[in-house]
Amino acid sequence: MDWQLLTTQLFPGGHEIVERDNFLSGTAQVDGQPVAVIGTTGHTPIGIEIALAQAQAILQTVREHPGRPILILVDTQGQRLRHRDEMLGINSFMAHLGKCVDLARRQGHTVIGLVYDQALSGGFITSGLIASACYALPQSTIRVMGLPAMARITKVPEERLTELARDNPVFAPGPENYLRMGGLHGIWEDDLAAQLVRALRDATDEDRRMALGRERGGRLMAQPVAEAVRSGGHVRAA
Repeated sequence: MDWQLLTTQLFPGGHEIVERDNFLSGTAQVDGQPVAVIGTTGHTPIGIEIALAQAQAILQTVREHPGRPILILVDTQGQRLRHRDEMLGINSFMAHLGKCVDLARRQGHTVIGLVYDQALSGGFITSGLIASACYALPQSTIRVMGLPAMARITKVPEERLTELARDNPVFAPGPENYLRMGGLHGIWEDDLAAQLVRALRDATDEDRRMALGRERGGRLMAQPVAEAVRSGGHVRAA
């Protein structure tokens, strides 16, 4: 979906969002209250420039507008795979972005992620997945790694991975599978403005992604393993 069409539907009360080199930033009115908006468009890969721009926008919001909600609009093909970015330490820039999102949450900012087009790899992990809650549009594309690439890395035949993906959401792309795993809190349809108002109202400090994945049957062992590690006990199978 085009970001301008999306923001028209999300913000009937108006917005002041601008796009520069596929980086989105600005403010919008949601239920009569200002919300900071950052994000990406054009399936852009996350290189050092956009990672730093997003981090700066979040820190500026924390510094100048304490407590203001933050909406992250996600459309990215993932981490930019260039020698220049790798040599300059793209991993550190993306880690910095993730830390800034975490800081905002710790300082009382509700951070909502919305995947409106593509969400791949590290570009998604350090934005939407680390937010207080993440949502997606039904036509969005979400995956951490494509099955051909996964086959090359794991040495498991692609045919076997394709077979596993039919029943196991961990191997399968798409918003429905990430909903089952708890990575998404919901899939938005119909009135997007009302969905955003509800998401901001219902957001909490508690991270329920592992619990949601277990409740929905997509990640049965993540929560028991985490709890066992925390308590020093044994894992009980689901």
